[in-house]
Amino acid sequence: MILYIVLLPLLAAIIAGLGNRMIGNVPAKIVTTGALFASCAMSWPIFLSFAFGHAEPYVAPVFTWIQSGSFDAQWALRVDTMTAMMLVVVTSVSALVHLYSWGYMDEDPDQPRFFAYLSLFTFAMLMLVTANNLLQMFFGWEGVGLASYLLIGFWFRKPSANAAAIKAFVVNRVGDLGFMMGIFGTYLVFNTISIPEILAAAPSMAGSTIGFLGHRFDTMTVLCLLLFIGAMGKSAQLGLHTWLPDAMEGPTPVSALIHAATMVTAGVFMVCRLSPMFETSETALGVVTFVGAATCLFAATVGTVQNDIKRVIAYSTCSQLGYMFFAAGVGAYGAAMFHLFTHAFFKALLFLGAGSVIHAMHHEQDMRYYGALRKEIPITFWAMTAGTLAITGVGIPLTTFGFAGFFSKDGILEAAYASGGGGQLAFLVGVFAALLTSFYSWRLVFLTFFGKPRWAASEHIQHALHDAHGHDDHGHSHDHGHHAPATGTGGYHPHESPWVMLIPLIVLSFGAVFAGFIFHHQFIGAEEGGEFWRGAIAFDAHLMHAAHEVPVWVKFSPFTVMLTGLAIAWLSYIRHTDWPRAFVEQFNVLYDFLLNKWYFDELYNAIFVKPAFAIGRFFWKFGDVGFIDRFGPNGLSALVVQGGKVTRKLQSGYLYTYALVMLIGLAAAATWAIVR
Repeated sequence: MILYIVLLPLLAAIIAGLGNRMIGNVPAKIVTTGALFASCAMSWPIFLSFAFGHAEPYVAPVFTWIQSGSFDAQWALRVDTMTAMMLVVVTSVSALVHLYSWGYMDEDPDQPRFFAYLSLFTFAMLMLVTANNLLQMFFGWEGVGLASYLLIGFWFRKPSANAAAIKAFVVNRVGDLGFMMGIFGTYLVFNTISIPEILAAAPSMAGSTIGFLGHRFDTMTVLCLLLFIGAMGKSAQLGLHTWLPDAMEGPTPVSALIHAATMVTAGVFMVCRLSPMFETSETALGVVTFVGAATCLFAATVGTVQNDIKRVIAYSTCSQLGYMFFAAGVGAYGAAMFHLFTHAFFKALLFLGAGSVIHAMHHEQDMRYYGALRKEIPITFWAMTAGTLAITGVGIPLTTFGFAGFFSKDGILEAAYASGGGGQLAFLVGVFAALLTSFYSWRLVFLTFFGKPRWAASEHIQHALHDAHGHDDHGHSHDHGHHAPATGTGGYHPHESPWVMLIPLIVLSFGAVFAGFIFHHQFIGAEEGGEFWRGAIAFDAHLMHAAHEVPVWVKFSPFTVMLTGLAIAWLSYIRHTDWPRAFVEQFNVLYDFLLNKWYFDELYNAIFVKPAFAIGRFFWKFGDVGFIDRFGPNGLSALVVQGGKVTRKLQSGYLYTYALVMLIGLAAAATWAIVR
């Protein structure tokens, strides 16, 4: 069955991609969507058998891939608790995104190509999560990178989409270099790339050293940090995060599939899959904790000032990935995977809900031009409210009542506090980030669905009205500064999305509401967790028990900051709408700092991009054109041209000229023979 789950999306991608317009839009959509729902239907029984049954891990061999000397790469599909969980996440979200795209991409002329890319991505992600060796994981790793490049740049006639696709591809190559070096080093140390064999042998290498960059370092620290660099690129951690917000240039279903639920969690999955390796290095775990906590804080601060609805959710994704990583860093791998699981549902819900809002507002993405939409698009409103309740962690401490994020995020924070040391600092950072998460999430809801309609100031909507009524009186404003747009509907009436887009929202809403309540004992229970994971991760039952025994104030901290963030957002965007403007005027330096994303892009542009272009121009003008072309093809061609001019003068047509040339040639030949 596992082979069918993995190969069905590939088969669908081949049919839709090669058939393209020859088979038409509807058959391509039926084939790809049907294949994903079939894979999803086969994945859930496997996961439930691990969650509530007594299923045992197994490996399904496929074929021998590479065999050379001691290097043996078997293509095999590993099925254990982690794989089963990821199968459900990947296939469920992908199937719903395929269905949602029927409505969202209905007017696009290249639908077969889009659906082929979606299915190709899903196949690559399934290859990654079922990998039984590091090379097979790397195949899936690079496959999702390729598919993300194709999907982000799907609208290739749009320059910003091309730039975003290239940026994502290049930044991920930086991380992938670290991942490749980690794989090379792991094979060098363990003489195998089989994940089970590596994890079994990892404890025996603790304390050993390896030569790296001319010095001796702890072996497992070097290997884990190199592998973690790959995770930083794929999961958009601080330093290699700059590609993720720009990736919003792709269609909204792409954002939901790749940048919320699946691809960006690949780094978290890899760290947790190799958790026995990371457990042998306190230094590596400390770095993972620090980077995760820093990313969590950074992205949350930037998310508070974004105006593009998709970018708010993108920075939210970045921040939530930070939670997952610092959970792994403190040893709470079960909590990290639990948050990955719940996050998939509510973040995909938020992205698809944002797509429904954008669809209703004629592709307007600036929240400052929304307002009062809750009555116009009520199903989208309630779905996004459910997602917001989940991501902000609404629930009652010391009870089992709460939305998905309440169980998973609180589980991470409690485990971080219980771990002590650097984990408690991560706990404080996580609590503050939870306050910011609550603020920017409810800010999004209030700006979008409440207040007065501000649609009249939207350029997109004015263009829509112009196209509908056939006149050129746009009456729109180009004000994109800090001032609030003019209010009013401008004669435009938003419409709810078609049911093919609303059904995925409803289904994901159930996950956002109930996933935490149903599965929290299995993922992070002190007793049930060990039975659930069955050795798939390094599960620390003592840490999980300590996490459940933390002081009451620790349990109430996330709840308190959630209410605080909600109150600030309500006061700022419902009760006293002049507060945001006053804050910007009072703290304009801080506002600009956050609005410009801590100036990471400008810094990278100065340090890497401009010098790279300068070096490229130097080699182009002085190396390629000035030297190679001058003395190579251009020089030789010029020599031939000049020689042709000389010989052309000898072609006079007179007999005595040719006789003279022949005489000179004979004299030269005779001279050469005599001298020799």
